[in-house]
Amino acid sequence: MSARFYDPEGKRYGLPTWPYRLAPDGYETKEQLRRRGLAPGSQPVAGQLMWCSRKAQRKGGIRTASLYRTELARPVNPMTPGRWRSHAAAMLARRTCPECGIDRGYVIPTSLGACVPCLDGPAVAAAA
Repeated sequence: MSARFYDPEGKRYGLPTWPYRLAPDGYETKEQLRRRGLAPGSQPVAGQLMWCSRKAQRKGGIRTASLYRTELARPVNPMTPGRWRSHAAAMLARRTCPECGIDRGYVIPTSLGACVPCLDGPAVAAAA
């Protein structure tokens, strides 16, 4: 156990803090709650996990994960038929090229602003 990140009273980091994978029972991350069909709701962050990672080089190599109280979590709102229709319409808009208006089957990158065939079309014709 890393004593560096063990602070259950929250004196050093401002929140109760535990090393990675050592949170006590009754505390879970958002992902863990979601797997159980729960969401944090409007409850505040109750604690945090901390660990060293090479992925967080800009932050001194330390990563954190917020913890929430399990007994205060609420069930996730289910997807209704209206929400599914809205989601499908939004995804169709993201897949439709603004230049040619064709549903390309993949999300058009906003950095490109058009589908690949529309972007390659003039270049291919000029090269031939």
